Amino acid sequence: MSSPYRALILAAGRGSRMRDATADRPKCLVPLAGRPLLDWQRSAFQRAGVDTIAAVGGYRAERLAREIEVPFVNPRWETTNMVRSLTFAAPWLGERDSLISYSDIAFRPSAVERLAAAPGDIAITYDRQWAALWRGRFEAPLEDAETFRVEGGRVVEIGDRPNSMYEVEGQFMGLLKFTVAGWQAVSGYLDGLGDAATDRLDMTGLLRRLIADGHEVRGVPVEGGWVEVDSESDLAYYESMVGAAAHSGPWAHDWR
Repeated sequence: MSSPYRALILAAGRGSRMRDATADRPKCLVPLAGRPLLDWQRSAFQRAGVDTIAAVGGYRAERLAREIEVPFVNPRWETTNMVRSLTFAAPWLGERDSLISYSDIAFRPSAVERLAAAPGDIAITYDRQWAALWRGRFEAPLEDAETFRVEGGRVVEIGDRPNSMYEVEGQFMGLLKFTVAGWQAVSGYLDGLGDAATDRLDMTGLLRRLIADGHEVRGVPVEGGWVEVDSESDLAYYESMVGAAAHSGPWAHDWR
């Protein structure tokens, strides 16, 4: 069944912590379990019925364009953050309801389906089982986590440094929904923020500011079933997971 949404993958950055793995390619083309990250994302969207999938490029955009439509490019990808990349697709986002994905994650089609079906003009997925994944990636998981709280389906806190696990009800996955009305609200907020501040703003920072400004951000819970590739050590960890549990856990058959 076709989805009314279309998808945009934010793929402008290189991912410097990936070191040599991104020397000749953008981060989303780094292979994970034998498939480029981009392939995992595109497959999940397509299996959820999303037919139109595009990307915002930047670093090695010409290489990315061989794999996916790249109608938007952030020429200042080296000196700006993810929200600035998003703004290069502003006209596109204003035409039709959209799902937005970071380029360094892999997720199940069910996460896309849940997000698309969720109420609200701005919504994000979050993983309530985040701690298991973080313990495999970090020696001190809480040091890399961010605060996250939801009340009545609305995100009320995100992105601060937590002092305890009780302040972390989940972790934002890097998968968002903007309806046309939602994007108009975001665009209006950014217009008031100014160019310099927008250049520096990451996505979590944007969400935190929107909430503080009174905008509703809906939280869509999932229970595991995704990964974030932020470093070479992440790749090594996930590859070991593939060998140990090819038919269970994050690499179950329904990812494919």
